[in-house]
Amino acid sequence: MSANVTETDARPGAPVLRVVVSLDVEEEGLFSGRYAASGCGVRNVSLLPRLAPLTRELGFPLTLFCAHTVFASPDARPVLAWMRDHCNAEIGAHLHHWSTPPLTAVASNSPPERTDRLSRELLRQRLRTLLDAGRDFQSAPLTSFRMGRWDLKAVVRPMLAEEGITLDSSVCPLRAFRDGPDHFLAPVDPYWVEGAPGGERLLEAPITQIPLWPPLARLWRALVGGRPGPLDSFHFWGALSANPVWHSPRVMRLASRLHAQRGGRVLSLFWHSSEMLPGASPNVPNQAAADALLKKIYDYLRWLRQNFNVRGVTAARLREEAPGLKFPQRPAGRGDW
Repeated sequence: MSANVTETDARPGAPVLRVVVSLDVEEEGLFSGRYAASGCGVRNVSLLPRLAPLTRELGFPLTLFCAHTVFASPDARPVLAWMRDHCNAEIGAHLHHWSTPPLTAVASNSPPERTDRLSRELLRQRLRTLLDAGRDFQSAPLTSFRMGRWDLKAVVRPMLAEEGITLDSSVCPLRAFRDGPDHFLAPVDPYWVEGAPGGERLLEAPITQIPLWPPLARLWRALVGGRPGPLDSFHFWGALSANPVWHSPRVMRLASRLHAQRGGRVLSLFWHSSEMLPGASPNVPNQAAADALLKKIYDYLRWLRQNFNVRGVTAARLREEAPGLKFPQRPAGRGDW
């Protein structure tokens, strides 16, 4: 990896593009189609310090959305603390409700119940278990959140606000899931949604995923209706993002340019911590693939720094700045975003 790249490399006078780099920090085994409730390994967490140059050399602090299995691991906790204390990483919450107590007897080889179908009390208990574990680790409340499997419907969101969450990042535009949420027409940039009654508003900060041509998404929606299968196929041919496991460097750069040209003010990308562990994901079968992924991410962020007026922010920092950025209220529209 190369020497430090500073903000002076960005083009002066250009609008600031805030960049949120996040990871879902979680157990292994999910890419096998299993959803084990216990006995989940978190070896991948030990690899997080390999990401230190993204912050120390390029200036992009990480947001680590951590599952309960990670907070419960005596081996993982010191790694999280090192990332927080030495790399300015934010520790956020990532709910895998199927592996968060109180547990129920379910088959580990079947997809878990969708969150909107769980009893409110059981879901609330699991959310509180996660947030209590995060508070125990952090000695402070966690305020940024992402739901596992992008499984957030609008009916679940008020519960987050009631439990102290101020920013959610569970929306992935241009995706619609069978028996699950429909985020297809969600805005790309952050927007405000109603939180708890009488409480603070919740900032929704979606993953950046844009259509190749702006009208294409609505045309596809009109053509296939609300059928999740055909609707979600758009993700594989009509969508662009800067997510390093989903797309090539060329597509990542194109997505960034188009997003900025269309007035995007926040660029949000993510990957899974288990995608850094050789063999834990089909996309990363060996050490060479893991090294290539890390280099791909570093090279992309360096390119971003050199070609845009970017500022790396954590999710919490974005929420802190949001009142002055005049993000819109959630627009009317079909979907669970």
